[in-house]
Amino acid sequence: MAHYLIQATYSAEARKALVANPQDRVAGVASLMEGMSGRLECFYFAMGKYDVVAIAELPDDVSAAAGALVVTGAGHLATYRTTKLMTNEEMMSAMQKAHGVSYSAPSGD
Repeated sequence: MAHYLIQATYSAEARKALVANPQDRVAGVASLMEGMSGRLECFYFAMGKYDVVAIAELPDDVSAAAGALVVTGAGHLATYRTTKLMTNEEMMSAMQKAHGVSYSAPSGD
């Protein structure tokens, strides 16, 4: 299974709702990932550009996209970003595959 970094920011309305009615969001996100045949590996609230940072393990990119559609369709997020993560072994394979292959960049002429 593949790993995905998920970063999200709540809308102002969602933040207001969370303050008015504090609630555990982890269970809902974990359930969503299970519905996509995956699992929520970790979930953190963050201070900065994103309110939430999570790592999910999902079977494939289609499952990650489906989960993104479900969660963003709820309308409570201002931003949602998914980044596919690679293991060291996968990156080593990519480096080995790239080794010895050349590419010519566009010229300014």
